[in-house]
Amino acid sequence: MKALSLLGSTGSIGCNVLDVVRSFPDRYTVAGLAAGRNIGKLKKQVLEFSPERISVALAEDAEQLRRELPDSYGNKIVYGNSGAEEVAALDSVDMTISAIVGAAGLLPTLAAIEAGKDIGLANKETLVMAGKLVMDSCRRKNINLLPVDSEHSAIFQALEAGDKRDVAKIILTASGGPFREKGGEELKAVSPAQALAHPNWDMGRKISIDSATLMNKGLEVIEAKWLFDVSVSDIEVVVHPQSIVHSLVEFQDGSVVAQLGIPDMRIPIAYALSYPRRLPMKLPSLNLAKCSSLDFHEPDYERFPALSLAFQAIRQGGVLPAVLNAANEICVAAFLDGKISFLDIAATVAKVMEVVTEGSEDKIDDILLADSRARKEAERIVTEKK
Repeated sequence: MKALSLLGSTGSIGCNVLDVVRSFPDRYTVAGLAAGRNIGKLKKQVLEFSPERISVALAEDAEQLRRELPDSYGNKIVYGNSGAEEVAALDSVDMTISAIVGAAGLLPTLAAIEAGKDIGLANKETLVMAGKLVMDSCRRKNINLLPVDSEHSAIFQALEAGDKRDVAKIILTASGGPFREKGGEELKAVSPAQALAHPNWDMGRKISIDSATLMNKGLEVIEAKWLFDVSVSDIEVVVHPQSIVHSLVEFQDGSVVAQLGIPDMRIPIAYALSYPRRLPMKLPSLNLAKCSSLDFHEPDYERFPALSLAFQAIRQGGVLPAVLNAANEICVAAFLDGKISFLDIAATVAKVMEVVTEGSEDKIDDILLADSRARKEAERIVTEKK
């Protein structure tokens, strides 16, 4: 029986993790749940899985949860950053699933690593912000960090076909989002509702917008650089609208190994939970005869500059990836609130990256300071646009 802590339990990934756990009650138990402010959904999860520790965002959320749960849960409920870190590092836990959206996932994930927990990583911002620190900590603690994102899980699986020294290129696939065929003028008028309507995947609001701008793929490029210890020059992005080929690895002999499957996040989640074995998932099989065609083409970096900004950030290094991520989080929230346009997201991130540049990727305090400064600068620019 493997005991899990789940960070971000009420989000899209978190709910899929619990769906996998629900299907295999003889293999997994949930020791910890950490969520934000969706108290109604969290309450249902607590009553179903009976964790030993539960964390919420704010003190008032904790009080509400205490009122709504049986008295026996009262001393099990914690809150805030320290609460999420406590859930992440529980003594009884074998693996922590990091599925909190955004920069908020960094410190709890580091806490789990320092506690010697294997990590199932769905929070790409952890490696975007502090990739060197995180991977160094994993090596020092001798723990497994297993990718949950479909693209990185695909690469992880494809790499098993050969020797790491023989890898020539990693190829990340991108669906292209809902606007892959729209021109620049059309993108100016994009609404939040349109941007949230992803054609293939059911994702949360923030990730859906990132997919529409291709920033999500840019963040995945940075994540892949650290996760697989490759040069950014050996990472390529191709647009694959059908989302059947989840990513590929090219070896130096010319062989290209791909991982295919239906677009269902439970597949990479299950592989991370069960690695190196595979779970007998009761999901529809991929029917290649009904796929009709599989298309691939280069991304348009001019129409979707967020992807270029991500490559720029990881090439320059330092704290710039953390700055990119922080500014993007502020801009996505502003777009969803109707404060800026779709095209303003990448434009504002670019401006922030010109201003906030100082700091070392080896120091967590520098990373967190750069994150804070980038958020303030992005908020200033957004305010000026109102």
